[in-house]
Amino acid sequence: QVQFVESGGGLVQPGGSLRLSCAASGSIFSIYVMGWYRQAPGKQRELVAQITSGGSTNYADSVKGRFTISRDNAKNTVYLQMNSLKPEDTAIYYCNARLLREGSWGPGTQVTVSS
Repeated sequence: QVQFVESGGGLVQPGGSLRLSCAASGSIFSIYVMGWYRQAPGKQRELVAQITSGGSTNYADSVKGRFTISRDNAKNTVYLQMNSLKPEDTAIYYCNARLLREGSWGPGTQVTVSS
């Protein structure tokens, strides 16, 4: 069972940028789809971005054009580059495998966008 630990969150002003990292406990090269999710207080967890083993990506409409997901299989790491951040992006961000490979949820990393 591959486990994931998120890092890179923090406090940033609107319009700023953050790069989140998702470190896997094992190899991710065989995981077809990896995803980044977020959850704000009082709201459901939502998928914001995903990437396949072949590099195909999809994004939620709310982050399209601002966020970029990538993966480095050699480093067993998935990244989320977040630009032009907005207050509504404030949430705890999680990564996980998608589809049948989904595992338990890690601690997440807090992203707070505020002036």
